[in-house]
Amino acid sequence: MNEEILKAATLLKQGNVVAIPTETVYGLAANAFDGNAVKQIFEIKQRPLFNPLIVHIKSIDYLENIVSSIPPKAMILAKHFWPGALTLVLPKKEIIPNVVTAGKDTVGIRVPSHPTALELLNQLDFPLAAPSANPFGYISPTTTAHVQNQLGAKIPFILDGGNCQKGIESTIIGFENNEPILYRVGAISKEEIENCIGKINSKTKAASSPEAPGMLSKHYSPRTPLMVSDDIISDLEKYKNQAVGFIVFSDLNLNASEKYIQVSTTSNLEEAAQNLYAAMHQLDAAGFELIIAEKFPETGLGISLNDRLYRAQEVEFDESTLKELKTLTRK
Repeated sequence: MNEEILKAATLLKQGNVVAIPTETVYGLAANAFDGNAVKQIFEIKQRPLFNPLIVHIKSIDYLENIVSSIPPKAMILAKHFWPGALTLVLPKKEIIPNVVTAGKDTVGIRVPSHPTALELLNQLDFPLAAPSANPFGYISPTTTAHVQNQLGAKIPFILDGGNCQKGIESTIIGFENNEPILYRVGAISKEEIENCIGKINSKTKAASSPEAPGMLSKHYSPRTPLMVSDDIISDLEKYKNQAVGFIVFSDLNLNASEKYIQVSTTSNLEEAAQNLYAAMHQLDAAGFELIIAEKFPETGLGISLNDRLYRAQEVEFDESTLKELKTLTRK
């Protein structure tokens, strides 16, 4: 066995919290059966206890150990998308501590597809509760460097699995009266879900006591104010001489510069998803007064990416709001 995986497994068995790679983002993991270990996750992240966690399991066969019932459409989705970036919210068994589920009688579960995460899970006799490995509300990490910069001083180990392939969080599906409800758009598009089980309803916002992670209006945010642009060409011209960083999706033949990050060179939404959080981290660390991100096409994975941008945008921006920002210095 890989020595780093062995080290992570040993620490987890001892009740510690470690950062682990998944195909979506890096997670902050602890034994999901150990309430005291899980409480450390909330403390390290400064995450409110009303926000439930996702539990990662080694295989679809493990489901029966932690859930009390599985709606037929849930099993169809699990067989189709697992291992993968889909979380299912299902009735939990008592073995899952209430701290994991924020006191709810349901638990979010998925089988990750990252080979390192799966190898780790197969060395353990318990599943892993693992939200994103970042301070609560901040940009999710997609590299070990992101984790180190944000939480490295607070955790004993970061298991390196390279850059995350998907780059944004899992899609979350819950069930009400055995019918599926979309709680969070993510790395698997709503269209892909509906192609598998038919039309589904959505409930993706919650002011408090969310049914699943990622439903709060403010989330995934850099410390630098971020604005979503419906007209990136106009905004590029308007702010070109000011202390503004840009995240761009359209192919505009921009000159290479620390101000401009093109998240896809081929207008590919999957490539953009892989690069979005890294671009936000980079621009947030660059000392700009404002980050402007181009709105993605409202189709497929673009809907999930726009969801992240709008949750990262702390306020609705208009001219009066912009005037309240610190005066932008010329560069």
